[in-house]
Amino acid sequence: MEVIPAIDVKGGKCVRLYQGDRDRVTVYANDPGRVALNWKTLGGTRMHVVDLDGAAQGNIQNIDAIKRVVRNAQVPVQVGGGIRRMDTIRQLIGMGVQRVILGTAAVTSQVFLEEAIGKHKDAVVIAVDVMDGLVATHGWLETSQVTPSELIKKCAALGAKRFIYTDISRDGTMTEPNFDAIIELVKQTSLPIIASGGISSIAHLERLAQSGVEAAIVGQALYNGSIDLRDALKVAGQ
Repeated sequence: MEVIPAIDVKGGKCVRLYQGDRDRVTVYANDPGRVALNWKTLGGTRMHVVDLDGAAQGNIQNIDAIKRVVRNAQVPVQVGGGIRRMDTIRQLIGMGVQRVILGTAAVTSQVFLEEAIGKHKDAVVIAVDVMDGLVATHGWLETSQVTPSELIKKCAALGAKRFIYTDISRDGTMTEPNFDAIIELVKQTSLPIIASGGISSIAHLERLAQSGVEAAIVGQALYNGSIDLRDALKVAGQ
């Protein structure tokens, strides 16, 4: 299992939100690029970047910050948040981003989804962001009528190869992941599942590793010191 540090960007700064609530924000660093360098120095092998402003507004907003992360990390970077056009995908891949994460567009834009997967299959990751059993969209501000399994089935049929599952109610809360839902998704599909949301201890990572997920995204617990990245990487076998 791979452990992936999360770098959430809002207003050009590295922040963390509580359950995606933009009114409950903690700023951890003014320069996300320096944060990426720190995680790289501690052994990080991939970075997970979310443009929170882009997710809410529907188009990437923090492009300079993302560039600094890519430049400083010197490891593969995956980016999400407001990616709803082909030119945005081309721009991100052109500046060195390895994976692009589609969330809202995977639910609302069938034509774009098909084109994105068709042209950039290996680079496309589908975000399955869940609130009360349904997939949330538009920066987690709206809830669709689509279930996680329905979204995964649709995207897999189009050729999507990788999915990030996030239980929004656990994200940033320092509680625990939704193990039951994660394990169920792993059973339902042979495709790689990346777990996110609520991971707050080494024990959580050990359990996720046993569940069969491909990777775990860790945010708040790294920033407040509850999880040491070096210890996490050892547990994950990296």
